[in-house]
Amino acid sequence: MPLFFRKRKPSEEARKRLEYQMCLAKEAGADDILDISNCELSEIPFGAFATCKVLQKKVLIVHTNQLTSLLPKSCSLLSLITIKVLDLHENQLTALPEDLGQLTALQVLNLEKNQLTYLPRSIGNLTQLQTLNVKDNKLKELPDTVGELRSLRTLDIRDNELRRLPQMLAHARTLETLSLDASSMVFPPLEVCGAGTEAIQQFLCKESGLEYYPPSQYLLPVLEQEGAQSCQDSPDGPSDRLSREEAEWQNRFSDYEKRKEQKMLEKLEFERRLELGQREHAQLLQQSHSQKDEILQSVRKEQSRLDHGLSEHQRYLDAERQRLQEQLKQTEQNISKRIQKLLEDNQRQRKNSELLKSLENDRIRMEQLMTITQEETENLRRREIASAMQQMLTESCKNRFLQMTYETQRQNLVQQACSSMAAMDERFQQILSWQQMDQNKAISQILQESAMQKAAFEALQVKKDLMHRQIRNQIKLIETELLQLTQLELKRKSLDTEALQEMVAEQRWALSSLLQQLLKEKTQREEELRAILTELEAKSETKQENYWLIQYQRLLNQKPLSLKLQEEGMERPLAALLVELSAEHYLPIFAHHRISLDMLSRMSLEDLAKVGVSEAGLQHEILRKARELLDAARIQPELLKPPPAEALGAPEPTAPEEPPESSKPSAPPAELEVQASECVVCLEREAQMIFLNCGHVCCCLQCCQPLRTCPLCRQEIAQRLRIYHSS
Repeated sequence: MPLFFRKRKPSEEARKRLEYQMCLAKEAGADDILDISNCELSEIPFGAFATCKVLQKKVLIVHTNQLTSLLPKSCSLLSLITIKVLDLHENQLTALPEDLGQLTALQVLNLEKNQLTYLPRSIGNLTQLQTLNVKDNKLKELPDTVGELRSLRTLDIRDNELRRLPQMLAHARTLETLSLDASSMVFPPLEVCGAGTEAIQQFLCKESGLEYYPPSQYLLPVLEQEGAQSCQDSPDGPSDRLSREEAEWQNRFSDYEKRKEQKMLEKLEFERRLELGQREHAQLLQQSHSQKDEILQSVRKEQSRLDHGLSEHQRYLDAERQRLQEQLKQTEQNISKRIQKLLEDNQRQRKNSELLKSLENDRIRMEQLMTITQEETENLRRREIASAMQQMLTESCKNRFLQMTYETQRQNLVQQACSSMAAMDERFQQILSWQQMDQNKAISQILQESAMQKAAFEALQVKKDLMHRQIRNQIKLIETELLQLTQLELKRKSLDTEALQEMVAEQRWALSSLLQQLLKEKTQREEELRAILTELEAKSETKQENYWLIQYQRLLNQKPLSLKLQEEGMERPLAALLVELSAEHYLPIFAHHRISLDMLSRMSLEDLAKVGVSEAGLQHEILRKARELLDAARIQPELLKPPPAEALGAPEPTAPEEPPESSKPSAPPAELEVQASECVVCLEREAQMIFLNCGHVCCCLQCCQPLRTCPLCRQEIAQRLRIYHSS
């Protein structure tokens, strides 16, 4: 059982009733009654005391509340000094204030149905109190000061724990009605208590040594005192005084009867009002109970409907969760198969890279031989040009000697034109200076063009390198697989599934290590190409004109003649198909195996893998395009004609048009195409960065800069790799 209870706040209806009654009591022309009953009050509000004090209220009705104390801490009973009727029945009062006697104008005090255990002794100061009702409390005794209530006419002490009446009650000579439980009384005895109020008062007067008089003789003690004084001051005889006394007593008694009837009418009116208030209270209670039952019934219906809807939604969520788990499991199995196949393809790719490396070595050797031959040819040509220039110089010298002899013969004529020749010399010197400036400008332009030719050669060398291209394609495939693995891992975490966690982690680690290895190979290959470029740059120090342009042309025609002849002997649609799919690096393989378009249309994916085409998406695209071209060739047979004979001759000097670098190396299969995942930090931009060594693709370019650990697995970030999504 709790030791402390929180104060229950009054309901909205009770609060509105309290505000209405307070406003009604403050209106102009309102009666002297303040009724704040049935407002669920735990204490009388301060405003009620202020209203009674300012407006001089005579009646305060506070019944049917939850009062535990009559007087709050900040209030005084002097605010109720004008109150004549105080109704406090049906509350939870356990005690009354000790200074209750300050309410000297109080005439009716109703304390029925409370928890009172005693009455304060100051109650004897209520000299105007006529009705005291303490029925249904827990009183064990009455204070002796009750006998000092000289105007008390009605006293109700039923349903208490009283066994004795105080003897001082005999001094309450105006008491007309005394209601008590005669069966439980010890003093006075049972037979006296059962005889009525008059018998009880006679018994108490006898016990106290007083003479009993009826209550009617003590109703107007003031008038009695005035009558006694007038008798002492009168000079007439005793007979006159007796007659006047009888007339005065008759008048007093008639006035008393009138006042008694008026009080009775007021009491009946008050009881009628009280009964009407109780009926209204009962009706309000009945209405509130009915409304409460209706609200409870509607709440039960709504709760049942919500429970039913919640159960239906829960079943739907369970079914959807099970379906997603099955789909996730199937997707993970497919990914594991693809990763296994990718690892196998990587092994085969290594073998192919070794084959390509051997072919590259042969090409370099052939290129060196061709370079030596071309250098010898250039040396012979340079010698021929030098001999021709020497012959031209000898002839120019002979002509010069002839001109000098001719000039000596005509010295006389030259002396006459000496002045004109000086001017001509000055102009000639100016022309020579202009020619020198033009020569310097041409040399700077040639040097600038040489740098541009060197940059173009370097870009073409990286672009034409087959091994570098294969490494880039493999890196793109691994990036796609890592992105899809990260999305599946995020989806599995959102579904709270732990199945296949270790297998996915192992696959991600395998792909991460493979990606690192490919990055190292890519860097190594770029360093090798830079070394080759450095060697070529060292050779270019011979000041040969258009050196880089010549090397650019050689790089375009770097394949051996036999391989070129085989490639040029391929069908034009098949070669165009490989170029369209950015798979021109497979041209030597198709030419070596002499694969035709008809043969390719009958091949399967396994046959292409055996030949050397390892990309799954590229295999599908090659077979699909081959079948489409074969169907179109049946309508137009000239599409399958071999290339013309002149195509087998020397290669064209111009470079073939290369596909743009932004095109994909191979089209991935439909099951490898994944949606761009969002960044797990900002949840706005798509993920663009791969974190190594963990291999997660979960962060955008802006959010990855301040990170030192992976947001998913909390591992240290050793390297960041950006993914360029191609549209």
